[in-house]
Amino acid sequence: MSESITLNTVGRVTTLTISRPAKRNAITQAMYGAMAAALNDYAQSDDIRAFVITGSEDYFTAGNDLQDFSMANPNEENPPVEQFLTAISTCPKPVIAAVNGPAIGVGLTMLLHCDLVFASESATFNAPFVKLALVPEAASSLLLSASVGMAVANDILLAGRVLTAQEAHGYGLISRVFEDCDLAEEAGKIAAHVADAAPHSMRLSKSLIRHRQDEVAAQMQRESEIFVAQLKSPEFAEVVSAMMQKRAPKFS
Repeated sequence: MSESITLNTVGRVTTLTISRPAKRNAITQAMYGAMAAALNDYAQSDDIRAFVITGSEDYFTAGNDLQDFSMANPNEENPPVEQFLTAISTCPKPVIAAVNGPAIGVGLTMLLHCDLVFASESATFNAPFVKLALVPEAASSLLLSASVGMAVANDILLAGRVLTAQEAHGYGLISRVFEDCDLAEEAGKIAAHVADAAPHSMRLSKSLIRHRQDEVAAQMQRESEIFVAQLKSPEFAEVVSAMMQKRAPKFS
């Protein structure tokens, strides 16, 4: 388990905390591997019946650690990020998100694979892929419009719109909004309630609700291929260079 990913189990609920506050909980390849392993262990466990993902301190996650990704092998088969996306999108048991602050990039797109999403009042949501010379991931090009509508999805994915928690709730992206100080406790209560439900019924119900898995998997694969190609592109190299030099990127 990565030191930046912590697990805590109380009763039948396991909480995974993204804990890299010095980097706004940005996720590295090693962290993705740890998150995938935790989700796969949960999927196979008979004892744990609800899984909560949250962030440490005042961020959910700033998304991918771009410096870490820029050093990754783009030709690696089944890299950790894909392991995580597969694990969260195919998990047969309830996955709950407690969004305690800004949810950026994968911080937003992973929510589309969670069954319940709770957020603090100060949480925000955005997916600046185009700004980073990348493309949507995690089947968000398919699922986000299904969640919030095409116009709003385009506003988020193409124009970089940032949603407040109340806006995200109004569009149906998240389940409930709580005061910042109440989020962890309220999410824990609901997770415990979910964990007490009939486990086989819960699995069957989730499988019925998420009946588009083949379509989701196909879109995720297509996005991944294009995403990897963009990681090798001059556009992405310019973004990384501009970030390191603290300047605006310049695209010819």
